[in-house]
Amino acid sequence: MAVQESKAAGSKWQKDELRKIAEADDLHIAPFREDGVTYGTPTWIWSVAVEDALYVRGYNGQKSRWYRAAVRQKAGRIISAGMTKEVMFEAVDGAINDRIDDAYRAKYRGSPYLKPMIGARARAATVRVMPGKAKTA
Repeated sequence: MAVQESKAAGSKWQKDELRKIAEADDLHIAPFREDGVTYGTPTWIWSVAVEDALYVRGYNGQKSRWYRAAVRQKAGRIISAGMTKEVMFEAVDGAINDRIDDAYRAKYRGSPYLKPMIGARARAATVRVMPGKAKTA
């Protein structure tokens, strides 16, 4: 079930880290596997920042393997801008998606993949990525 507001409001990115991640186009996401300990295979994915938060979307919508794992496990890691970070994942919906669309348009304008990334299928698979501790078994 998606939420509009983060339950982990205290989990904010350091401004410099978020800026570096947002400016890069190299984010790899690796939610935990079913065992809750082993990281999944890192998947390259588009990311955007809106205010002080980092968001990603599943190109294939809620059928994306990484999306299903992120929503189920709620934790994992990202690799971007030369950093490896333990993170928490939270599905989001609501009005924030319009601002996320705008951020995708600004960052990825001219890409043939932009239209699907701001379409209904990908919007339904929007995830907020927050810094966090690794999940323990």
